Amino acid sequence: MSKKRKHVAAIQMASGPNVSANLLKAEQLVGEAVESGAGLVVLPENFSFMGEHGKDLLSIREKDGRGPLQEFLAQLAKRHGIWLVGGTIPLESKARSKVRSACLIFNDKGERVGRYDKIHLFDVHLVEAQERYMESEVIEAGSETLVVDSPFGKLGIAVCYDLRFPEMFRKLLDKGMEVVCLPAAFTAITGKAHWETLVRARAIENLSYVVAAAQGGFHMNGRETHGHSMIVDPWGTVLAQVPRGAGAVSCVLDMKYQTTTRRNFPTIKHRKILCT
Repeated sequence: MSKKRKHVAAIQMASGPNVSANLLKAEQLVGEAVESGAGLVVLPENFSFMGEHGKDLLSIREKDGRGPLQEFLAQLAKRHGIWLVGGTIPLESKARSKVRSACLIFNDKGERVGRYDKIHLFDVHLVEAQERYMESEVIEAGSETLVVDSPFGKLGIAVCYDLRFPEMFRKLLDKGMEVVCLPAAFTAITGKAHWETLVRARAIENLSYVVAAAQGGFHMNGRETHGHSMIVDPWGTVLAQVPRGAGAVSCVLDMKYQTTTRRNFPTIKHRKILCT
């Protein structure tokens, strides 16, 4: 891989209910990221569709391994010769009334090299905004973590609400994680309160890079998402960020810096499990 293509990029969108329009926007933004030198691109959660109701996901769910959304991601990766973390798309679940919120990873040949199904589901009531979310009504939770080998390091995959559960990231760390790829769609309220703090905390705790690609803006269903897609280094420094609206951020990950940091500040090796 040439030096030009060593950048990693996080894509930010404000997706709506029109799948075709969302795919066109994603294609445009990925193209711009590639032009800036990106060889690894992370799309946000629900990049292809944000309907009026959660159940609307059922209308575009696909069988695993076959469908227009999966073909779109594979062809996008192959055409640009990039590694692609494909946000999330709805795949069939065991329950006919639900889907799996699946993050698919493709290599630069357009081959699928990993699938992660979102484990932690966003079932909360935001009193101050009079908003209630019940992802478990339409999404069937996954149960397996995923780390993928890539030219950009070992990629640990997590999605949105997973960010609040540090024990999951310890599991990824135990599997060799060096870079967290995080598609997300934080609400405006929770994002303002916690997004940057949580992203930086996961980077610091695990001495890992975090590439966080978020939804950011107003959506046709009335929802507002926080945005602030960012790339954070193992010391918790925000290297690049886009506040609101569609866009992309990219930079080169210095893996030698990560190795040096982990050696000189060996908190990972100092972990102790205390039993009471």
